[in-house]
Amino acid sequence: MKTVLLVVVFVHGLIHLLGFLKGWGISEIKELTLPISKTWGLLWLTALLLFLAFGILYFVENEYAWVIGLLAVVVSQVLIIAFWKDARFGTIPNIVILCISIFLYGQHQFKSMVKEEISGLVSSINPSDSAVVSESDIQDLPEPVRRWLHHSGILGKPHIYLGKVVQRAEMKMKPEQQNWLPATAVQYTALYPPAFIWVVDVKMKSWLHFSGRDKFEKGKGQMLIKVNSLIPVVNEKGNKLDEGTLQRYLGEIVWFPSLALSPYIAWEPLDENSAKATMTYNGTSGSGVFYFNSDGDFLKFSALRYKENTPEARRYEWVIQAEEYMWFEGIRVPSRLTATWKLEAGDWNWLKLQIVDIHYNENARINLDF
Repeated sequence: MKTVLLVVVFVHGLIHLLGFLKGWGISEIKELTLPISKTWGLLWLTALLLFLAFGILYFVENEYAWVIGLLAVVVSQVLIIAFWKDARFGTIPNIVILCISIFLYGQHQFKSMVKEEISGLVSSINPSDSAVVSESDIQDLPEPVRRWLHHSGILGKPHIYLGKVVQRAEMKMKPEQQNWLPATAVQYTALYPPAFIWVVDVKMKSWLHFSGRDKFEKGKGQMLIKVNSLIPVVNEKGNKLDEGTLQRYLGEIVWFPSLALSPYIAWEPLDENSAKATMTYNGTSGSGVFYFNSDGDFLKFSALRYKENTPEARRYEWVIQAEEYMWFEGIRVPSRLTATWKLEAGDWNWLKLQIVDIHYNENARINLDF
């Protein structure tokens, strides 16, 4: 689709060369029956150059391509109106290019918003302890949690206060959906104070995608979804979402093992391989159960979580299951996971997630991109 659009842009742009050639007397263009002055000829050349510049910027995914695209359409449409008899059909590709530019503008605005939020999250971090995680730090935790922390390699390493997790995913938006939708995502997670921003781009068709941003900040959750980064279809807040987002934050401590020592989390041993964690922060509370094997690997996290944010919403079991593990910056974490809702009609396995990369602390600050 991108190649087709580029062809449309370049061909449409090159057609404007005809007006310049006729206006400057370089060539007699029989298809243009109306007289063209040199001044108008320069405007035809300007439109050509703008469309070529837009095509190049669009191809290299420059974030400001939309500006040149809109300018090119305006100049071109002025010419088309002035020479309507000869050029009226150029309005059709102009509409196509206008739509592309509007979508690119939406992407620019969405990215700018998220970049500002990420910068705010990172700047608000207050590392509470620069010391390394020690045996004495974990002595009061349940045995399976201590075993997991040992196995993760976090002992002897600095407390984590910021993490950047790069992800690839496949998603199903509804239980009855058959095909998996490919997605890419980046998450920034802060531990002091607790917060995260998750940005995802899900490709539905070659010309259609949606951008999502989930946020947990000051104990509150927010979910925003925009079609093609432009048209908002979900913008949710509320107590149920606050609790569910906190439970998600809690379950994801498996990527940031020292978060198990957070003063906002209380641990309760259940048996030799599981423990319940309850997190309370800024008036929001939620809990879930962590399961480990005898070696200390995290197996799954289970929580009763609100599936929706409506007044009649009910809690259902929500399970994160680990399938593979990798080492990132000397820390062993689950690198391939699935997420499943346990519903009355059956299991809805809606997410398959692969961790591409993780950076911690100062390494996570280097490139605040997504």
